[in-house]
Amino acid sequence: MIALREHASPNTRFTGKTDAIRSIIDIDGVCKTYDTASGEQVNALHDVNLHIGAGEFVCVVGASGCGKTTLLRLIAGLEKITNGSIQVNGSQLAKPSRDVGVVFQDATLLPWRTILQNVLLPAAVLKLEPKTHDERARQLLGMVGLQDFLKKYPHELSGGMRQRAAIARSLVHDPAMLLMDEPFGALDALTREQMNLDLLDIWNSTGKTILLITHSISEAVFLADRVVVMSPRPGRVVDVIPIDLERPRRLEMINSERFGSYVRHIRSCLGGNGNGQ
Repeated sequence: MIALREHASPNTRFTGKTDAIRSIIDIDGVCKTYDTASGEQVNALHDVNLHIGAGEFVCVVGASGCGKTTLLRLIAGLEKITNGSIQVNGSQLAKPSRDVGVVFQDATLLPWRTILQNVLLPAAVLKLEPKTHDERARQLLGMVGLQDFLKKYPHELSGGMRQRAAIARSLVHDPAMLLMDEPFGALDALTREQMNLDLLDIWNSTGKTILLITHSISEAVFLADRVVVMSPRPGRVVDVIPIDLERPRRLEMINSERFGSYVRHIRSCLGGNGNGQ
């Protein structure tokens, strides 16, 4: 049996207090500028500073176009920063890192591969030992409730099931952290709620660091240890709010006054904008 929890334990997570553990992602003074086809420059991010601890669950919220996805792509090494520094596990980020797994809004599974073959794709690309990672892939698919769908193809699964497979795929090479860009945005409300619970179970089982981008303030409060609020473009961090709600999180918490106070505070940081669903 492969141990899935390999990077952190619950008592080493960030608390938002001064006794925080070591950071695994260090973002210092990051700026990102794009050149448009017309020769103009667009400032997507300006002087972004953020430090994320090993095993921490952080959500990022902000208005559309504020640079949330750009920030995630920079951390993933999919784009180059214009100014500043990003370090992952103490090393300067220069290209995509094996320490990082990424889940996008679209599951992007290859339609001609079975679910098991899709999950094994990163291991094949990285030329990792086949037998060990086949066992790991099967264990991860069991953890996300897809143990009976290994030989199915993506079109035979629901949207939520495909996203579960995408999460398993992002974890198969055992990255230290998981970056998620609106992973449940295309799902219906009930499926999205269940996926939130499933993701928390995966987080507890694996101990990974998770950075999740979302438009939903309530989703951010429900999932996160801390919520990062970004300004309109050029995006910068305007507030970082520790979420002091007991774990494990339960859906009934959403109706509590304390939960509502966090949602109202974050919405006020966004100038009254943002999706507070």
